[in-house]
Amino acid sequence: MSNGQASTPPPAAVHAEGVVKRFGPTVALDRVGITVAVGDSHALVGRNGAGKSTLVSVLTGLHAPDAGRVAFLGEPAPAPGDTAAWQARVACVYQKSMVVPDLTVAENLFLNRFERGRIRWSRLRADAARLLAEYGVDVDPATRAADLTVEQGQFVEIARALSFGARFIILDEPTAQLDAAGIERLFTKLRELQQQGVAFLFISHHLQEVYDLCSTVTVYRDARHILTAPVADLGKADLVAAMTGETAQSATTWHARAAVAGNAAEASAEPSDAAVLRAEALALEGAFQPIDFAVRAGEVLGLAGATASGNTALGETLVGLRRATGGRASVDGKDVRPGSVPHALNAGIGYVPEDRHRQGLVLGRSVAENATLTVTDQLGPYGTVLPSRTRAFAQRMIDSLDIKTSGPAQPVSDLSGGNQQKVVIARALARDPRVLVAIRPTAGVDVKSKDALLGVVRGVADRGDAAVIVSDELDDLRVCDRVIALFHGRVIAEFGSGWNDRDLVSAMEGLPAGAGGDKGAEE
Repeated sequence: MSNGQASTPPPAAVHAEGVVKRFGPTVALDRVGITVAVGDSHALVGRNGAGKSTLVSVLTGLHAPDAGRVAFLGEPAPAPGDTAAWQARVACVYQKSMVVPDLTVAENLFLNRFERGRIRWSRLRADAARLLAEYGVDVDPATRAADLTVEQGQFVEIARALSFGARFIILDEPTAQLDAAGIERLFTKLRELQQQGVAFLFISHHLQEVYDLCSTVTVYRDARHILTAPVADLGKADLVAAMTGETAQSATTWHARAAVAGNAAEASAEPSDAAVLRAEALALEGAFQPIDFAVRAGEVLGLAGATASGNTALGETLVGLRRATGGRASVDGKDVRPGSVPHALNAGIGYVPEDRHRQGLVLGRSVAENATLTVTDQLGPYGTVLPSRTRAFAQRMIDSLDIKTSGPAQPVSDLSGGNQQKVVIARALARDPRVLVAIRPTAGVDVKSKDALLGVVRGVADRGDAAVIVSDELDDLRVCDRVIALFHGRVIAEFGSGWNDRDLVSAMEGLPAGAGGDKGAEE
């Protein structure tokens, strides 16, 4: 106070309130807000679909909000499309580097800012060196960006953002590809920049890092703002509860929710002791450490993990997309050749990829052609493919999986997302695999389609085969009999069918055992 009057607090680096964003019928942000103080590191956390990415797109000017307002240092956000004005206020450093790999560091720093006429390269490198030195970034300006480490690339992007005048930087999963030493160096640099008044919005799946770096945390859930609190005042159990909406007592077992997948009658069936799929010291350098597990006949195993946990790489190794650097995988006791998709297919492994558009479908082809890609050897004599057999085979899959289509000849691009995913699963099941490996099988589909797709995966186990679901979506993992949680390439916990959301989320986020709540409270 001064002269008996309260002092006015300084304007925030960014202040958003009442922000609404819709994409068609989907409400991606429902009257949310966030305030990041100057010189603060503020965490934004939430499960997938919480609205974090959409907020980033609003705060960086990529999308205009349908309602609400955004201000930087007390001034309204620039007009949509005013790129220079947005760059002077905010920047986002993404998990995947945005530097141009074939250009040097100096060229990246001044990209689109070269003076007209002839470029004086010596002056450009000298200006870059001064800029890097100003922010304490120890990188040679003449180095090609492709030769930088992930950590160095992030520092270059931060320096570039600051050079435009931005004092608010969003860090989207910045530690996903860093080792422990790299994370510590990054955090040290961020703390130094905070002392210079730079504010950071820190988005991470690794909750321990929130406690290591940030002073304030905001939680979003289901497109809504749940809470904002000082990190020091919020226990880890309370943070996980805010993210999941579940208390320690509200256990959510697969048996309680088996009806979601339409398999309540089979829920009590116990898997046999016979191992269909087995991994022994299976490892992939740089992705996951040696891991042992077995999936029995009649069982669905979940491999849970957030970004950079190694679970996706593990799933892709099982199906031959990646070549293991150690250990072995086998189906019914027979080794699967490392790094060979055809051998994995012939060994009895079916595969549902993570991205149906890039990896799962030939969008210019028909439903029938897509559904039968793995069984062309069964569609005619002497290597030929008979259209009549193709149509008949596809029609059986359409009927079996209840694919909503006008017929086998319909272009697969005309189907809804859920029905496209059913076509991908149809192809994976076409050879009656002993093991189905599905990576995020319900990504981008509606709730009704999710239930049906998970029912199909569950049905693979119920017929006496085995299934593996690789996902960080809790609803995907509810149909599993067991769940193995990975964090930074190693197994951190294993859960039976009685897991609850808080404990599994805690494990996936790398928190110590028990941080998500008292397991003893489960019934």
